Amino acid sequence: MKLSSAIEYISGSAPNMAPALTQREVDTFVIDSREVRAGDVFFALSQPEYRNNGFNGEFEDSTKYAEAALSAGAAACVLRRDRFLEHKELENHVDRLIFSDDVIASLQGLAHGVYKEWNGPVVAITGSAGKTTAKELTAEVLAFAGKKVLKNVKNYNNGLGHPLTVLNLAKDPGYDVAVLEMGMSTPLQEIERLCRITPPDVSVVLNVLPVHLEHLGSIENVAAAKAEIVTGMKPDGTAVLNIDDQRVAAMAALSPGKAITFGFGEDANVTASNIVSKGFGMTEFLLSCPDGTANVRFHLSGRHNILNALAAAAVGTTFDIPVERIAGALENAAPPPQRGEVLRFRKGFVVVNDSYNSNPDALISMARTLVEDSPAGSRKIVVAGEMLELGPDSERIHFETGRTLGSIGIDELIGVRGHAEPMVEGARSEGLDAALFAPDSGSAAKMLVPMVKSGDAILVKGSRGVRTERVVEELLANFDLEGEAAANIR
Repeated sequence: MKLSSAIEYISGSAPNMAPALTQREVDTFVIDSREVRAGDVFFALSQPEYRNNGFNGEFEDSTKYAEAALSAGAAACVLRRDRFLEHKELENHVDRLIFSDDVIASLQGLAHGVYKEWNGPVVAITGSAGKTTAKELTAEVLAFAGKKVLKNVKNYNNGLGHPLTVLNLAKDPGYDVAVLEMGMSTPLQEIERLCRITPPDVSVVLNVLPVHLEHLGSIENVAAAKAEIVTGMKPDGTAVLNIDDQRVAAMAALSPGKAITFGFGEDANVTASNIVSKGFGMTEFLLSCPDGTANVRFHLSGRHNILNALAAAAVGTTFDIPVERIAGALENAAPPPQRGEVLRFRKGFVVVNDSYNSNPDALISMARTLVEDSPAGSRKIVVAGEMLELGPDSERIHFETGRTLGSIGIDELIGVRGHAEPMVEGARSEGLDAALFAPDSGSAAKMLVPMVKSGDAILVKGSRGVRTERVVEELLANFDLEGEAAANIR
């Protein structure tokens, strides 16, 4: 697009920019000055933008890197005028400055403009857990059917990551469909704002769980926040809803268009039956869609991951993809890194690396799967990190989660950091004496590495801030993977 169009979408002003420069073609927009290349547009964010858009914490003022970005060849820099007045070094580059009242709002406005020029279908996905896995599975279903799919990089799913993902359409408008997970880092109608950037044609709600309570206060507020993805759809859109979650199923009444359901219940439009575990990382089931049934060999474990697959399948039906092709896509899918990937070590033990994030329901589901999938005689070890954002009841929730873990057949538990200590106490109250507490992931790794032996089955799971992936990294540093498993890591 021309820089003049970008300035219009940004709602900015460039009073000192030469008319010839505004006709320059631009297609790359960045917020990290270290990534700037010649011809890019750099958005210089400052603390006021973060506060105005509901981001918590302290963030670095990147205006101080604007001069370096412009010297590196940036076509333009978007910044607040008051920040310009505080950085005299920018006076030498005033002909390439675009002034904005709110740089994050400008980034979002530009993304909306790029979306409108592209004007393709958007699949939006939210839920308290499983968003990234469901996004990857949905993208696989659509790509397997021959579509070129834009999807979030990593988990870029908030008020910054979402527009940055959408802005890839400026560089390559040839995508057939966008699959975008939408998360929340603030309680300020964030999903509603994301839907205004890219109004969904299909909105998927996976679940409503007691997470984000630290910010939202109650599970009812969590449900209301997730429902914004349904009310924010296009008038002729389709809501894809988990019928097994009562709060999600109720969102059908909010849909401005149609609603279809997925789940294990007979009333679901898309469902799974004849579920058989074939060991770690392999589950077989019969997929039922409105147009028929097909057998699936699925490379992820746990009922919660089958639900993610059903959500992806339901999206596939809205694009008229036959059930046989959906089944083929699900068989072709591999777990995203740190989300249920199975690592087999030459010493003879297995690790299920689900360390990216955690909540009580997902932790218990994965622990049950570990118990069910482990061969007879295996020692079943769970390394469970503290679960964050559970609000004022966090200690009680951790204790009750520990009680459940202590009663389902695991052999050892290592709780990591903070409220994982009452989780350990809960497990001990159910008779699991081999329950230990580690103050951090490094300490947990030091406990685990010397004790592992052939035949062990180990689950590693924890909230992002606990960094339980460090436990897996220590295992990888001390033990070799089997050849086949090593080839599958990517």
